[in-house]
Amino acid sequence: MAALEEEFTLSGVPLSAGPDGLLGVEPSDRTDQFLVTHSGRTVILYKVSDQKPLGSWSVKQGQIITCPAVCNFQTGEYIVVHDDRVLRIWNNEDVNLDKVFKATLSAEVCRIHSVQGTEPLVLFKKGAIRGLEALLAEPQQKIETVISDEEIIKWTKIFMVFKHPVLIFITEKHGNYFAYVQMFNSRILSKYTLLPGQEEKSAIQSFAASANRKFISLMSLSSDGCIYETLIPTHPSDREKNQVVVRSLLLKAVVSGDVRNGVALSVLDQDHIAVLGTPLSASKECLSIWNIKFQTLQASKDLLQGTSGQLWYYGENLFMLHGKFLTVIPYKCEVSSLAGALGKLKHSYEPGSHAVPHFVNWETSQEYGLGSQNSEQSRILRTRKVEVSLQPAVSASAQLLLTIKNDTEKHIEVELRKFLAIKQTPEFHTTIGDIVTGLLGRCKAEPSFYPRNCLMQLIQTHVLSYSLCPGLMEVALEKTDVQILQLCLQQFPDIPESVTCACLKIFLSIDDDSLQETDISTESVFDYSDTVRDEKMEEQTEIMENGFNPEEDNSNKEKPQGTTEETTLSPVTPKRAALLRNAVLHSAYSEAFLLPHLKNIPAQHVTLFLQYLYFLYLKCSENATMTLPGIQPPTLNQHFLSCIGRRQGEADNRRSPSNIPLKNKRMKINEIMDWICLLLDANFTVVVMIPEAKRLLINLYKFVKAQISVYSELNKIEVSFRELQKLNQEKNNTELYSIEVLELF
Repeated sequence: MAALEEEFTLSGVPLSAGPDGLLGVEPSDRTDQFLVTHSGRTVILYKVSDQKPLGSWSVKQGQIITCPAVCNFQTGEYIVVHDDRVLRIWNNEDVNLDKVFKATLSAEVCRIHSVQGTEPLVLFKKGAIRGLEALLAEPQQKIETVISDEEIIKWTKIFMVFKHPVLIFITEKHGNYFAYVQMFNSRILSKYTLLPGQEEKSAIQSFAASANRKFISLMSLSSDGCIYETLIPTHPSDREKNQVVVRSLLLKAVVSGDVRNGVALSVLDQDHIAVLGTPLSASKECLSIWNIKFQTLQASKDLLQGTSGQLWYYGENLFMLHGKFLTVIPYKCEVSSLAGALGKLKHSYEPGSHAVPHFVNWETSQEYGLGSQNSEQSRILRTRKVEVSLQPAVSASAQLLLTIKNDTEKHIEVELRKFLAIKQTPEFHTTIGDIVTGLLGRCKAEPSFYPRNCLMQLIQTHVLSYSLCPGLMEVALEKTDVQILQLCLQQFPDIPESVTCACLKIFLSIDDDSLQETDISTESVFDYSDTVRDEKMEEQTEIMENGFNPEEDNSNKEKPQGTTEETTLSPVTPKRAALLRNAVLHSAYSEAFLLPHLKNIPAQHVTLFLQYLYFLYLKCSENATMTLPGIQPPTLNQHFLSCIGRRQGEADNRRSPSNIPLKNKRMKINEIMDWICLLLDANFTVVVMIPEAKRLLINLYKFVKAQISVYSELNKIEVSFRELQKLNQEKNNTELYSIEVLELF
């Protein structure tokens, strides 16, 4: 059985790449990395699992790359040819191809082949083949002509047979096709004429091949829509003569015979092939996997944006051009069995793929070696029943993933609730990550699909992190879902500073009407003036119980400098305050990485955030014993004077990023003041020019000045306190309870 999984885009193909789009896709010496060569001037190294480029190199303007770049697996270097004769070799550290190793050859190159276990081989347009080392030793050596002037190389492939490379290339001359096989262990080049079979009366459009120790199985997709096979021996009987081989029908009418372009063929394993083209039953192109052993269509995927007729495969990934994008489609092929060929095994497929058993006439299949005796068929069918009965039951997580792909949001929410009620397994956090990935994948594929309640349930499992599902906050930012963002900021320990600032921008810019409609918990955000008044009443009661009347000293109390009537009211609504205070102020960050992103926040939003932080600071400073409401409220940091005072020349002892942890999660003393300092560091030159911020900056300056004065006085009496402490320790006749009055001069 075979299946095509969900596709993903690796890169876009620029219009300057030419009509063919790409010259080739070749593997690198590192797992999961591939070289993509555009039919223009550029070579890009991609890491498929991350879907991102790792490096890009281009030739100069006016030069054109003429064959795909490959990797030398023996040295880890990359090789490419431009303008047919100029060979370049470079590595990951190189930036400019114009400055890397260059060798100008004496003949035009058709293709460079490189596989594990041997040095790269250079195939010239006239059929000669050279090893890379021998060619670099003498780049201008004479290159012999192997094929006639009218022959054109149409296709080429390299294999490893008995640990030795075998290279085959196909040429065409006046509608006739020839195969050349080079055996490098014996240095023998054999030529074969490919004769069409009795059924074949059309031109060949695509080739593919596989090899074993005895034969090379050469498959060809003809313009009549059929696939033919030619068996070429790896050890020819007559090495001198031009031998003849006949093509025989392998699969009939796999694609429409009317299509002249956009078809391709690849051999996946000994029983499965991939075909790119337009099937007979449809008018749009598709990618399909066929079982050549049982003559059945196993899976297909529609390609609505069309293709260029280019198809590559490595490992379990198919690479192809879909529209203007290089697309990767993972696939799976199991060991071929009749049960799988008939589509009776239990498997899951992606929404865009179809498993379609396509049957042939078994009565006429004996000429292709597919017929069998009735007793043998009965035995196979009995085996099939046993195979089906032994299939394991689908797990709850797998069943939920299937539900996510097809069902409605309401049904998914119900099934998710059932799944979360099941006893958790050791791999629970990985399973939750897979579920989130499945939901986000469908969100991107279907813009109208947004299972908000499901995502909130998954976040509240407390097993997710940003690195496990980076797309979650990306989707929430696109949807301006402040509630999801608040939960993520509160629970994810590894959110990048750029994402934190993106959330801060939304929290500050979203209008109050939208916030009013959003369900945001404000249980820890209320009128702080009430909090101060209540705490003062409690403090008065406690003092009265000790025999003192606080009213005696009320006249001597002064409000902190810079406080006004307007500072007793929060500059933001309770819901916005909840987002800022309970999410942003508790986020982990590094100053060095956060500062550049804070500079991108609009000035009016910076001013609003500073006003709110200043408001929190005032509420803390009015009463030294006050604690803001909430589970983990932000706290006051007396390092504020050193951070702000630096701008007035009062102090210069700001902490550098090297002296603090990379991630300060839920800092206990410095949340409010550190954020004020960071905002001023990033935007001071902008904020100082805003009229609305002038009064705020003056108040901040007064606060710093007052605190510097207080700390200066405290420093003066620090020595006296130390001496008193020593005197107190020397007294041994102190009773269990005593009152001492100390006068300081």
